[in-house]
Amino acid sequence: MLNKPLTLAALLSSLILLFSCSPAPQVQSELKTTGFISVKDGHFYQGDKNYVFVGTNFWHAGYLGLDSYPGNREQLKRELNVLKSHGITNLRVLAMAEASDLKMALRPAIQSELGALDQDLLVGLDYLLVEMAKRDMKAVLFLNNFWQWSGGMSQYVSWLTGEEVFDPDVTGDWNGFMQNSARFYHMPEAQQHYQNVIKQVITRVNTINGLPYNQDPTIMTWELANEPRPGSDQNGHINVAAFLQWVDQSAQFIHALAPHQLVTTGSEGIMGSIRDPQVFLQAHQLASIDYATFHLWVKNWGWFDAKNPQATFDSGLASALDYIDQHLVLAKQLNKPMVLEEFGIERDNGEFSRDASTHWRDKLLTNIYEHWYQAAKAGEYAAGSNFWAWSGEATTSRPDFIWQSGDMFFGDPPQEPQGLNSVFDTDTSTLELIEKHAHDMESLVVKVRTH
Repeated sequence: MLNKPLTLAALLSSLILLFSCSPAPQVQSELKTTGFISVKDGHFYQGDKNYVFVGTNFWHAGYLGLDSYPGNREQLKRELNVLKSHGITNLRVLAMAEASDLKMALRPAIQSELGALDQDLLVGLDYLLVEMAKRDMKAVLFLNNFWQWSGGMSQYVSWLTGEEVFDPDVTGDWNGFMQNSARFYHMPEAQQHYQNVIKQVITRVNTINGLPYNQDPTIMTWELANEPRPGSDQNGHINVAAFLQWVDQSAQFIHALAPHQLVTTGSEGIMGSIRDPQVFLQAHQLASIDYATFHLWVKNWGWFDAKNPQATFDSGLASALDYIDQHLVLAKQLNKPMVLEEFGIERDNGEFSRDASTHWRDKLLTNIYEHWYQAAKAGEYAAGSNFWAWSGEATTSRPDFIWQSGDMFFGDPPQEPQGLNSVFDTDTSTLELIEKHAHDMESLVVKVRTH
């Protein structure tokens, strides 16, 4: 993050804003956060200590913060307590979703129509941030989606062109869908509306504690989107220039609104950069991007088969660890922290039930966590990780495990079988290994001498 000297006028303006927007002293005293996260020399810092974390993807946590369906505030508090008790202190959460005719899109959506945000739904996010602050947790909030499950970029394209929304769950044309989503980067009007939404969220004043979002140290990072890609692997090269411009302009816009918070992309890494490390480097070497992210999906990328684990696990694990190492090399080139932001696999035999065993998942996570810890211990830029995904108490009685309106939310988005990659609060063995990793990473936190 860039720190620029303030002119006298800017300083006075900042002071006026501070005193007009700051919560009352008694509210501030209730916020148990310990300051904003910063970046220096390739590492995260929190105050006078380096910051490393073990986290999860809990995309629907803001929805749970509502006081009526789909919310359940008592459940949310229980979920946060379980996560905290196992050393999980960083949550990656959806902060924006677009209403859509997409077959498997999230409902209800925060952006009910172009530029119009459902303020009642955002109260759930207010509540989540207050509860996270009490537990000294940090949030990474993503503001858009390349994929269809929350409306996302293709919905912006549909709104602005008047075309029927491109639905890959109907057509099966995923390459066409990716190219359609990438049209978003080429549309100046789409960028204006996207920035308008960003501004509404980042300057929002929390209705519960009175704290503006851009002054809340509970929010570690604003993320441009979930898994933004230049387009399909086949044709995405034609969108690279527009994609990079979108990254830089969007990140600069966020920094101007939230100078104390971090900005990153939400990238899958090389696999989400038309498989070109140079595209990944170009997107993350921008001064407006504070750190790099990558995701790891051994099943989706054909490296592991849950139906044939004995024959595919070892080679799948080798590919996974190699993919991690490739990104740690890139982090060194960037001199920026690297976060392994999504990773996970199905339960044994690809089953969805919370009663199914997790032997192969646990084996994968154990190996990934140990590899990540050893890299961090050696001084590499392995800064933190968020497993996919937390489902906690969620249950379904549907024999096909397909989400329908009125159901509980899982960590698996609505377009996936509910339970596909879920970690439940009853997954004792998985939680134990996550807690061990949290203790390992915590051992690397040291007080940094300042002069």
